[in-house]
Amino acid sequence: MEITCPFCFARLDRNRIAFRCAGRAGRGGGCDARLDETLAEYLGSPAAASLPPVFSVRRPGRRADCPDCGRSTGWRACPECHNRLPAEYCANPGRIVALVGAKGSGKSTYIAVLLHELTNRVGAELDASLVACDDRTIARYKQDFARPLYGEQRLLSTTRPAATEPRDPLVYLLTRTVPGRLRTRTMSLTLVLFDTAGEDLRSRESTETHLRYLNAADAIIFLVDPMELPGAKASLSGPAQAGSGVNAGDPDSDPINVISRVTELLRDRAGSGRLKVPVAVALSKIDALQEGMDAQSALHRARTPSGTLDLDDREAVHEQVRALLDEWQAGMVDRYLRQHFTDFALFGLSALGGVPGRDAVGPGGIRPYRVEDPLLWLLYRFGMLTGARR
Repeated sequence: MEITCPFCFARLDRNRIAFRCAGRAGRGGGCDARLDETLAEYLGSPAAASLPPVFSVRRPGRRADCPDCGRSTGWRACPECHNRLPAEYCANPGRIVALVGAKGSGKSTYIAVLLHELTNRVGAELDASLVACDDRTIARYKQDFARPLYGEQRLLSTTRPAATEPRDPLVYLLTRTVPGRLRTRTMSLTLVLFDTAGEDLRSRESTETHLRYLNAADAIIFLVDPMELPGAKASLSGPAQAGSGVNAGDPDSDPINVISRVTELLRDRAGSGRLKVPVAVALSKIDALQEGMDAQSALHRARTPSGTLDLDDREAVHEQVRALLDEWQAGMVDRYLRQHFTDFALFGLSALGGVPGRDAVGPGGIRPYRVEDPLLWLLYRFGMLTGARR
């Protein structure tokens, strides 16, 4: 059975999983730290790459003895990039979910709020745990996402292109115990989230360079800023109109161009025919457009927490978003998805829940609306969540 490294995305047979020596502990024996050139190359710097050595074993188990010092270790590592592989991930290989969107679609804010909700409200509803897979993820989420948005109530700054500022992915393991007829099963979903800049999607070449993780993705979430759709401006609430159309005239911000470019990349791996990878396409910042929607719109209703996927609600939201795309002169998105993917769904959500100020969260604070919907649908598709009808 193969697993995919959530850092370099190499596909690994279980028998290829390596180990890293535990090193010295106090006065006990153990290998000294040394520069790990493989890890340094992945990180782009030797600064954090001085560690005890990596070694391979014939039949990897939960632990292995270092061939140099004899000390037992449970620190698993990818043989290709030497990043640490979480033990639970090796035991229950997760699904990799990729997040993609054009400049200004709200990816950074969505990441910050989604992870916060999974750790708190939604995690409690699903009886699920969410843990970071490495120390870099812990530090980066706190510094770049949680502290400015939740601690200081500041809007997150625009992401710089990966060519000028290389970034690690945020890698989380979402684990849930799923009840079965005979016994319960523990299932995991690996969330690999890149805060990609819009410039990273401006050409096929840069997409291949900076979004390598798409080739390893088991599912994709596309974020689309509806305020950039040509027909949506008339539906915007007053405060939101001033911030709309900032990317007008930029073909690289057109959602159909972003989706088609990523589709071409996936096509290289899958060949002809419709692609089988599940795709969620979500209109972000939907709060700014709710005033112009029909009073009976499914997007006026908040999701009812139940620990299941409400299939009636899911279908109603999908059809409502499809109708809005047609109304806003973006029906091409739905038609393209039907032609190229066997399994896709449409969503409407808001990470902040209200129109923000120029640099800060709005006076009502952060009030997320349906941010978890795409992920709940994916959990349902992966068998980690049951569906129910009213």
